[in-house]
Amino acid sequence: MAAFDRSPVPAAAEVSGAPDSAGSADPVGAASGPTGRHGADTAEDLRAHAATALDRARRRTAALTDIDDEELTRQHSKLMSPLVWDLAHVGSQEEIWLVRDVGGREPLRPDIDDLYDAFQHPRSDRPALPLLGPDEARAYVGQVREKALDALDRAPLEGGGLTASGFAFGMIAQHEQQHDETMLATHQLRRGDPLLDAPAPPGRRAGPLPEEVVVPAGPFVMGTSVEPWALDNERPAHEVYVDAFALDTVPVTCERYAAFVDAGGYTDPRWWNDEGWAYVTGNGITAPRFWYRDGERWRRRRFGVDEPVPADEPVLHVSFHEAAAYAAWAGKRLPTEAEWEKAARYEPASGRSLRYPWGDDEPTVDRANLGQRHLRPAPVGAYPDGASPVGAHQLIGDVWEWTATDFRGYPGFAAFPYREYSEVFFGSDHKVLRGGSFGTDPVAIRGTFRNWDFPIRRQIFTGFRCARDLSRDEVV
Repeated sequence: MAAFDRSPVPAAAEVSGAPDSAGSADPVGAASGPTGRHGADTAEDLRAHAATALDRARRRTAALTDIDDEELTRQHSKLMSPLVWDLAHVGSQEEIWLVRDVGGREPLRPDIDDLYDAFQHPRSDRPALPLLGPDEARAYVGQVREKALDALDRAPLEGGGLTASGFAFGMIAQHEQQHDETMLATHQLRRGDPLLDAPAPPGRRAGPLPEEVVVPAGPFVMGTSVEPWALDNERPAHEVYVDAFALDTVPVTCERYAAFVDAGGYTDPRWWNDEGWAYVTGNGITAPRFWYRDGERWRRRRFGVDEPVPADEPVLHVSFHEAAAYAAWAGKRLPTEAEWEKAARYEPASGRSLRYPWGDDEPTVDRANLGQRHLRPAPVGAYPDGASPVGAHQLIGDVWEWTATDFRGYPGFAAFPYREYSEVFFGSDHKVLRGGSFGTDPVAIRGTFRNWDFPIRRQIFTGFRCARDLSRDEVV
């Protein structure tokens, strides 16, 4: 289980093509998990939270796989699995954890455990495996869900371990939603007429915004030790000192990124580190993925729709290397992970770290673009109700934001419930992403949630914002 299936792909993975009708998911404000106020939920509250989260994930999975069998079984890109693999994989993981481990039931399909083990089979090999067919996969995941809900009805949700506060059920709901976002990325990579539809996101609602916000120096509490469904890499809570810095109020927009491209940013090695320069030149990369020129204008392909690149939306489908190069060109840098989290969670008036930028309450449609409700980022300034106490906007939803930080465990990290979720990915090969995207469900995002990926990744829903050090006169 991981925020994105990170099976091995070729190092030069930039091949052609890239977590209702997919857009008709429930309102974002639907219950997405425990309250996070330790001990505030009864066992019945937790069962209801878990059942709702599992149901929402399954309805989204069904919508993303409600396509003809040929589309479902084809590998649309070597970067991704056939959608039918993801479908059965979420059922296999649910069976292993909820039916067998928590429920203590006999295995339904032990013969397919290896087929759907992401560590055993890289994505490029999966089309050749003897996978379950579409109808068989749908029947299997339905049988698993019936037994998983029976386990939910019977499981003790007090005490520690997998069932504490319904953790195992929350973990599986997050896992399925993360694969739903992966399947959404596969839909973006496929060629052909659109298969998904969703309403446009809201327009800008904020008034004039400053270019940057200043985050004051000092300690804050990073991570969590009390969020019931937080995953192992978010734990434990620990105090971190962060120097004062400036952060872009909003993510970098397509208009601003296009200025970098048009200024020759992709042909000037001054802005790139050695690895990034070798990557873009070796793969012929000259713009964000899915962009192309039409005369003097930029256009893009988005879920089968050909359209002008919108000036005021956050730029999308850029790698860490591209984000870092833009930041250097702009005279800035990418924020560290600690800087990002402090800007998102720190409340200067109280010194407290919030669950979300806006406070401790769950996301709503007025606060963040989440849950595949829209099939694109919203224009910057669209969610003033979601601003953080320091004044940064759209830190949750719209685009995953690259940070400058390598993915590593926090001080006191303990793998739970298995090493392969986080620990095997620790190191300099992966960079941390924060904040979620329009394709991320609320159950799989919070102010502490950590995603990670290779710095070359572009098919995922990634963007960024810039930071900079303050001059002596600016320090607060």
